Amino acid sequence: MKEGCPYGSHRVIEPKGVLPQAAWKIDNTMQLYDNELLIDVNMLNIDAASFRQMKDQAKGNSQEIAGIILDTVAKRGKQHNPMTGSGGMFTGRVCEVGEKFPGEVEPGENIATLVSLSLTPLRIDAIHDVDMERDQVKISGQAILFASGIYAKLPIDLPRDYALALLDVAGAPAQTARLVRPGQTVLVIGGGGKSGLLCLYEAKKRAGITGKVIGLSYSERGCLRIKRSGFADQVLQGDATKPLEFYQKILKATNGELADITINCVDVPGTEMASILATKNRGIVYFFSMATNFTAAALGAEGVGKDVQMLIGNGYTEGHAEIVLDIGRRLKSLF
Repeated sequence: MKEGCPYGSHRVIEPKGVLPQAAWKIDNTMQLYDNELLIDVNMLNIDAASFRQMKDQAKGNSQEIAGIILDTVAKRGKQHNPMTGSGGMFTGRVCEVGEKFPGEVEPGENIATLVSLSLTPLRIDAIHDVDMERDQVKISGQAILFASGIYAKLPIDLPRDYALALLDVAGAPAQTARLVRPGQTVLVIGGGGKSGLLCLYEAKKRAGITGKVIGLSYSERGCLRIKRSGFADQVLQGDATKPLEFYQKILKATNGELADITINCVDVPGTEMASILATKNRGIVYFFSMATNFTAAALGAEGVGKDVQMLIGNGYTEGHAEIVLDIGRRLKSLF
């Protein structure tokens, strides 16, 4: 076997000198390097921002979405949406283990990768189904995991598709658990979605009886999901792409205090300023959304004189897979 770079730079085709995520095109031939893992892929879980963009482009046609995915992978060697810059993750069965791959995994084991499809060499042989509700795509194909890639062995007590949906957003509730303190006011924007509900659960648990958790959704359906969960002290319906209107809504909900922590889990662009305005000075804004424009966030906060700490939604937090699967076992009825 050929020797590979732990970060996968040996797979980069263009431009040279960058890592696989930043590359426009990577090598998706399935000839294994010595430190790689070869996986037979059965399901892609597309990230929410990317799936929404493709759904809009395809006007809701699942076959058109399948065509967009096939075209992207053919051109780039990976499922890296050129419009959103994001990808997703996948599940599959280990096919072959490189002799220098550092993980403890054997052929035949079922795993979910915890790194983005936007950096993962992927070959799709066929697309069998596009699940418009779960943002999941059933395929036949293969993928490569680099030596630095993280993954989780799929639990036997949870359905595969459910576990995959949870693991796709594992970083959000784990980071929420790290950030929220007793007595704080926490706002979760996009609280009716998958990652939003998980964040609400952790926020409620950590803020305690002296804190206040506000769940906000754009849609009535999302608000009903938040209410049904019981994880929010207050449920609001609003449009985070209208920052001034949004700001007034949060001012009223917090009696002028604003939020200590705002967690943004939406899948649409243009919500940066609503998140910033809703947060008190010296507060924290956690942008988990892959639709976030971080230039707009940085310059926008400066422009309105907001001294807030803004965190990028890193999909990896130590112990995140275990945390989200444990939550998922308790909350099956919500998803």
